[in-house]
Amino acid sequence: MSQNTHTLLVELLTEELPPKALNALGEAFANGIRHILGEHALLDDTGTAQAFATPRRLAVRLTHVRGQAPDQERSEKLMPVHIGLDATGQATPALRKKLAAKGLADLDPADLVRRHDGKHDTLYAEGTVAGSTLAQGLQLALDHTLAHLPIPKVMQYQLADGHASVKFVRPAHRLLALWGSDVVPVRALGLQAGRTTLGHRFLCPQPLTITSADDWAGKMAGPGHVIASAAERRALIERQLQEASATFGTTIGTGPEVEDLLDEVTALVEYPTTYAGSFDPGFLEVPPECLILTMRLNQKYFPLFEPDSGALTNHFLIVSNMRPADPVHIIRGNERVVRPRLADAQFFYHADLKTPLAERVAELAHSVYHNQLGSQLERTRRVQALAGWLAGHLGGPAPLAERAAWLAHADLGTQMVGEFPELQGIMGAHYAAHDGEPAEIVQALKAQYQIRLDSPVTAGTLTTAILFMAERAETLIGIWGVGLAPTGERDPYGLRRAALGLISAYEQLVAGGLLPVSKDTPAGLAGLLQQAFDQFPPGTLAKDTVAAVLDFVLERYRHQLMPSLDRAAIDAVLALRPPLHQIPARIEACMRFQQGPEAVVLAAANKRIHNLLRKADAVPAHIHPEYLQDPAEQQLAATLERLRPLAEAELRAGHFVACLGILAQAHEDVTRFFDEVMVMDENPRLRSNRLALLQNLYTLMNQVADLSRLAQ
Repeated sequence: MSQNTHTLLVELLTEELPPKALNALGEAFANGIRHILGEHALLDDTGTAQAFATPRRLAVRLTHVRGQAPDQERSEKLMPVHIGLDATGQATPALRKKLAAKGLADLDPADLVRRHDGKHDTLYAEGTVAGSTLAQGLQLALDHTLAHLPIPKVMQYQLADGHASVKFVRPAHRLLALWGSDVVPVRALGLQAGRTTLGHRFLCPQPLTITSADDWAGKMAGPGHVIASAAERRALIERQLQEASATFGTTIGTGPEVEDLLDEVTALVEYPTTYAGSFDPGFLEVPPECLILTMRLNQKYFPLFEPDSGALTNHFLIVSNMRPADPVHIIRGNERVVRPRLADAQFFYHADLKTPLAERVAELAHSVYHNQLGSQLERTRRVQALAGWLAGHLGGPAPLAERAAWLAHADLGTQMVGEFPELQGIMGAHYAAHDGEPAEIVQALKAQYQIRLDSPVTAGTLTTAILFMAERAETLIGIWGVGLAPTGERDPYGLRRAALGLISAYEQLVAGGLLPVSKDTPAGLAGLLQQAFDQFPPGTLAKDTVAAVLDFVLERYRHQLMPSLDRAAIDAVLALRPPLHQIPARIEACMRFQQGPEAVVLAAANKRIHNLLRKADAVPAHIHPEYLQDPAEQQLAATLERLRPLAEAELRAGHFVACLGILAQAHEDVTRFFDEVMVMDENPRLRSNRLALLQNLYTLMNQVADLSRLAQ
């Protein structure tokens, strides 16, 4: 191959790849090959890389790829001379082994360079090494990339020779590798690279011969009937869906469920075409979530909604991998397939309505929550007690909160939830509404599985917030307490999500005015976690569970706040472990305090005080005025007495900015004290009294945050 640059196209043709993993596989395939080729200097700086992924292929196109990398200057440090050469100057076995390991076995001692490395005279192998050829680099790239793809589950299959077998995500059938118009002689998964590939499974049954790397995408989209770019395919599907839904005056909806379905459908088709179907309007009597879920989850259809009300219609869209002249058979076939699914949902719904939700609670005794934590009924009783306690401290209606907790998991025994576990809580809300339960309970059941509370809590939604908080507190304490804390990326019980949910609840209670920042209520995070702990039989959970979970939640809060707020202010506030609902206000106060000139002085002084107190053997609690001899310490003590009641009053009121503003008035007296007073005086009485003065100052200064952490 020449030193010129050309486009490189690598395609691996396979059986249908797992759709939910396709995007990750496509990106990893392209990035892996690009990275290894770049390491071997086979890519020009002006080159670009584009990933392709379809249900049956992974591919990458790289521009400005060299046929051979430039020669490289080599300098390999080998070993000290006295180890590498014997007394006659010949290579020792150790040196010969080292040279062989580095692929330099052809070198003699005379070919090596001696240079002092600062400790010893050392042998080096120096010279010019020919750059890797594209065939060499691409073979390494393929081997490394295929071995490191994020494959969810590997399968082993036999090769065409009937003897050898390989492991990969799906059986691979062809390998195409073109550099310009030349085939790159590489192998992978038992396949020899060539220039032929396959297009659409049904619309292009004959093999396609690709003349050059630049022609591949066009030939695939033309006679091959394959849109190879996942991004282009997704954009086309989305455009077709919007156009088709507009013909009915409807919409496909929005949200992560729609986006996820778009991704999945994109990974299921190579040549998408959208068709519209419909079903019997009588099925619309079933709660819409049931119909939507069965269409999206089982059939990969896009339900259509009224644009204003968001109500489900009896129309849906199908994304097909076929484009016949007359699509009537595709449409009718899909309508026939979806009907029994909807009929099943209708049957489950009517069957479930025959038993009131409250009568199902007793069945939870036969459902195990966790083998160390008892049944779902035992858990229900714990959550119910916790909800009643929370309602009492937050001013909510305890009977409603307790009733909501009692019914929260009753739908686990319904046929609908048995068929669609994703509808837990949602179906409970529908059945509760049918049974005539209060609207507050219905709303609480519907919202209990949300990841976060995303709107301010009002008196009308307080029952929802209480159930939401009680559920997560019980989960965190119970699961953590039996030794199942998250580890690394593993969090099978969703404790990180539960912690973020609790944080959101406290934020929304503050936003709704139901939990004033100035109020350190027993229903704060620490009190809630302790109350949850008390619901378990003694000895069930580890003794340090409450403290460990509290630290865990605060650490999650730290990560949540870090991107948008000052890190030093966050650390300063969290060092005190204050009530969770006060944390944002305290951080805001610290950030405003940092803007003033007093902050630098007081933060540095605070850090100095902390170091002095830490080294002292004992520090008295009280200041003795008779031992205040120096005018500077007398002035600081007087300032301390004057500011203390003012600062503490603002702190109790939750006015953290005002509290720090009052403390800032002490900065001149603090500076003067350290300039003029020797704290560690030889007189033990003076020394102890000055330490007591600093201890009192330190306590007062650090009631909003640990100001020493604001020091740079």
